[in-house]
Amino acid sequence: MIVQRYPEPFIAPMRAELSRLGFEDLKTPEAVDAAVKQPGTTMMVVNSVCGCAAGKARPGIALALRQGKRPAHLTTVFAGADIEATEQARGYFAPYPPSSPSIGLLKDGKLVYLMERRDIENRSADVIAADLQKAFDTHC
Repeated sequence: MIVQRYPEPFIAPMRAELSRLGFEDLKTPEAVDAAVKQPGTTMMVVNSVCGCAAGKARPGIALALRQGKRPAHLTTVFAGADIEATEQARGYFAPYPPSSPSIGLLKDGKLVYLMERRDIENRSADVIAADLQKAFDTHC
């Protein structure tokens, strides 16, 4: 299987959207493992170049983090750029199939919530934010 790797200058603006919100970019499988091992709730976003990531997922995430409860740790991998790190992150989302974008909440290393691409692509950023806030209220 051939995997397309996007050049960093191409994805830098998309990566920066989450970095400005305080997300830690995880670029290696080891960094993913270390992030997941942190105590508390970790939000792991599989970011991507698609329109639903740009127009819905990232704006929805930003809205969800504005008020109320929130995860203790904010992390992200970039599908198509951080290939090995993305594969490692998706391993924590099992038994769900790979999905880009996707938003997972892990509590003490265990997946407690996952929003897959199918939950993102046909919904507005406001609806995504509301669902994330409900997940935060339950798990954070």
